[in-house]
Order: sequence, then structure tokens, then C-alpha cells
Amino acid sequence: MDPLSKLLGGIRAEGAVLTHAVLEAPWTIRFADRAPLTMMTVLRGGGTLLLPDGTERRIAAGDTAVVRGCEPFLLADRADSVALPHAEYEIACFVEEPKCEASLGEGRWGNDSAGETALIVGAYRASGRRHERLLRALPPVLVVTDDAETCAWMASIAADASARPAGAQAMMDRLLDWALVCTLRDWFDGQDADAPGWYRGPADPVVGPALEAMHSQPAAGWTVATLASKAGVSRALFAKRFTDVMGQSPLAYLTECRMDEAEELLADRDLTVAQVAKAVGYADAFGFSAAFKRHRGLRPSDFRGKVASF
Repeated sequence: MDPLSKLLGGIRAEGAVLTHAVLEAPWTIRFADRAPLTMMTVLRGGGTLLLPDGTERRIAAGDTAVVRGCEPFLLADRADSVALPHAEYEIACFVEEPKCEASLGEGRWGNDSAGETALIVGAYRASGRRHERLLRALPPVLVVTDDAETCAWMASIAADASARPAGAQAMMDRLLDWALVCTLRDWFDGQDADAPGWYRGPADPVVGPALEAMHSQPAAGWTVATLASKAGVSRALFAKRFTDVMGQSPLAYLTECRMDEAEELLADRDLTVAQVAKAVGYADAFGFSAAFKRHRGLRPSDFRGKVASF
């Protein structure tokens, strides 16, 4: 499995919201889910995203924005709307009821009209800790502009879902899962050399086979020589190429993969530390505990207690 797929493995859209309303300016929409990731696609209209750290980003029809972080944020018709008397709306996907609440006319769809704002919004739940490496690679907000054909296709699906046929919510959630993958790929591709090594690496003819081997079998007794054989090149050439592309040596990257996997497994209290150690390639709990504390600053048992306290 490639790294992006693995990092997205614990992230799923839940309760995607279709909103379609004519809002009289000035207005703000508050996104209240405190989700690790929130994504919105603007089908018509637009506004300015206002994040807690002061970031402002204008988005318009055709734009898909991904917002990182668990603090509520706003979409306003203009950045100065929050300082004026204005209409306030709220969208929340993570509610006890199985369908989302959107106090600005959730689920309505119709013909274009002046002043209309149409959004598809998805909030993403995360299980475990695997997604944190992905979040560290993202800015507070990223925006990708979709082509007209993609926007029209998404609008047609949204129009169908607004009638609430059987399976409509599941369809919208899966649409948002698909759209998140596509949006992140487009954004990372646009970063070129600034994209993280774990994203660029799988496409490299030398690094890619080694990454696939490490991610599919992190507990295997990999050495630089055995990884080089997967790539079909010499040990020296492989070590240099891997370090150039990934920004760290093959064995340092392997250790990071094992520590990430260990964090995920330690959250399962049915597994002993010795079992986790074996699952990530360590012969005994003592050696694993020493390595984990060196790289994560906590003993595995202390880390497990910290995770349980959240």
C-alpha cells in the first residue's frame, strides 16, 4: 500500500452536508465540528474562509478547500462581515442523529439565482494516530480549483442526493472520501519538490519498490542491501537515491514507519507491549521500549496511558 493510502486509511467523511441557500449579506457560516480535516466544494457563490490563526482565504465557485485543525472556523461573505451586524449560520456534521444539521437550508436544490451559495461540506473523523503524519504535511488551509466538468458532475450528484433517495447519505460521504483523495493528490502534485518525500517516493523507480516493501512488511528484517535488491540497484546507489528523495536514510525511514505502526497498535489494549514489539520488527519488548522512548520520548506503557486518557 502506498503511504498516502495508508495515512488516509483512518480518515473517513461522516454526515456530508449539502447546503444550498440564498444568504443576504452580510453573513457568516460557522463550522463547528472540530474535525481534524474539513473539506468544502463551492458549487455556486463563494466567500472568505476565516481561520482561528488569522488566515484569510477567498474561495469561489469551482474551488475545493481543505481546512486542517480542530478549532471551529468561519466562512463569511466578506472578511469584515464578522465586525458588522450579520446573519449567523452553523454547519455541524458530528451530531448524535444520523443526519447532519445545517441551519442554512440543508438539502435544498434549485436553479441558479443571484446571491446564491451552494456548498458540499464534509467533516472527517479520524481513528487512531496514523493520520497525524499527513496533517503535519498540510497547511492550515489548501485550495484546489476543479475543472468545469468535475464541478458539473458533483453538482448533478448533489442534486440527486437532495431528493433523499435510499443510500443518499452514504453516497455523499463516499463522494467526499473520493474528493479528498483527488484534492490532496492535486495539491501535493502542485508542490513539486516541496511535497513530502513519502508522497514523491512511490513514483521514483529506485525508491518506490523499497517503500512498497517497507510499508507492506514493516516487521521484516530489512537491511540496506535487501532493500536495494528490491529496487534492482547497488547498495550504494540505492542508499544515496533514497536519502536524496526522502530526506533521510532508508533505515531511519524504516524506524519511523515502525514507530508510527507501534503507536497505532499500542492504542489496542488487548495487545501486550511484547506483541507490539514483535509486530513492528523487534525481537523483544526491552529493545522495542528503548527504541520507542528514544524516538517518541515516552515508554510504550506511558504512551498507552496517555492515549487512554484522551
